[in-house]
Amino acid sequence: MMISQQTTGPVPGRVLAADLSRHAGHDVVLEGWLHRKRALKSVVFLVLRDRSGLSQVVLTDPSAMAGADGLTEETVLRVRGTVTENPQAPGGCEVTSPEVTALSGPAAAPPFDLYRPAVPATLPTVLDHAPVALRHPRLRAPHAIAAASVAGFRSALDTRGFTEIHTPKVVASATESGANVFAIDWFGSDAYLAQSPQFFKQAMVGVFERVYETGPVFRAEPHDTARHLAQYTSLDVELGFVSDHREVMAVLRDVLAAMADSVTRRAAEECALLDVDVPRVPERIPEIHFADAQELIARHTDKDPRGEPDLAPAHERFLSAWALREHGSEFLFVTGYPMAKRPFYTHPEPGREEYSNSFDLLFRGLELVTGGQRLHRYEDYLDALQRRGESPEPYAGYLAAFRHGMPPHGGFALGLERWTARLTGADNIRRTTLFPRDLHRLTP
Repeated sequence: MMISQQTTGPVPGRVLAADLSRHAGHDVVLEGWLHRKRALKSVVFLVLRDRSGLSQVVLTDPSAMAGADGLTEETVLRVRGTVTENPQAPGGCEVTSPEVTALSGPAAAPPFDLYRPAVPATLPTVLDHAPVALRHPRLRAPHAIAAASVAGFRSALDTRGFTEIHTPKVVASATESGANVFAIDWFGSDAYLAQSPQFFKQAMVGVFERVYETGPVFRAEPHDTARHLAQYTSLDVELGFVSDHREVMAVLRDVLAAMADSVTRRAAEECALLDVDVPRVPERIPEIHFADAQELIARHTDKDPRGEPDLAPAHERFLSAWALREHGSEFLFVTGYPMAKRPFYTHPEPGREEYSNSFDLLFRGLELVTGGQRLHRYEDYLDALQRRGESPEPYAGYLAAFRHGMPPHGGFALGLERWTARLTGADNIRRTTLFPRDLHRLTP
């Protein structure tokens, strides 16, 4: 046995920790980070971590044990050795008679012990040292769950005839309004970071009929809460030839079911590690009109929200509890939000034009998705902007598509980090965000 420094060239036949038991009695090559080292009198145990989990390497040769003294946790190693069954080892197997090669220099100490089952660090410490801190299995797990969620999102839409698009994140005018946007200098011209891909995905309905996108959006809102970010990942969908917003809601229901199924299949170990309760998405998600929701809240709480154009966080929690109690559902659609609270491109509710053909989806006490039917006639857009006292000039490029014939359409946007936070029970959305950007944080 020996411990040597880095060699060059590819190493054939690398085996992941999760697959070690399938190679019992055979020689293998492992590569990963030194997760933990335990030195006893006559043996040294090296616990190696790779993307699939942990494996145990056993050193008994005195020279190899002495060589292991210089190995620090998080040093990257290559191990050649024999797989030997041991019920007490991770996965029931360990690597014996190893040859250990350091692929990096001795690693500096991480900000806290990554081998401990719990995370012995505050959220600021985790965020300040994210490139290393996220190696901890519990901190890495939410992001694996997020990746599985996006895979389910894409799969559901691909099988339903949607085309994935990628739109600009620098725009000449604000999507919603002139407020709450990040202004930038674009080669001497005024520009903004996109609040959403809304204008582009609507235009692409005129090209592909059904489109979706996953990408960053930016909101210059001075929130300093556990549920808001200045940049987050939006899962956007838009589809044409709809009769109203309920067809959009039906697609959203199927997408959520596919996301939940993908998390169950692709991130089972991470869900078990974090004790995640993956929700059952009902065949038909219950719904309540905004006006009825306000009446319900007024009757059963000491608050009377009637006359308000939006729901407060406490109201969302009340309605979610009501849906779970009355319908057995962790999801609830609230439809018909007042037009005064919706963007100018929202389609009004026929017969009650103060309300809209739009919805929010509540999940475990929090608004998760906003969507609805859009206007699709050019003249309707001019009227909507005039009623709001806005000039159509800043939206000329956007409105041009509607002069050339656009079908009735609608869509929705889902915040990936918020979904993952609800799934994992995170107390702060930053725990489910890679390198979060907010009022106070631009690094790392």
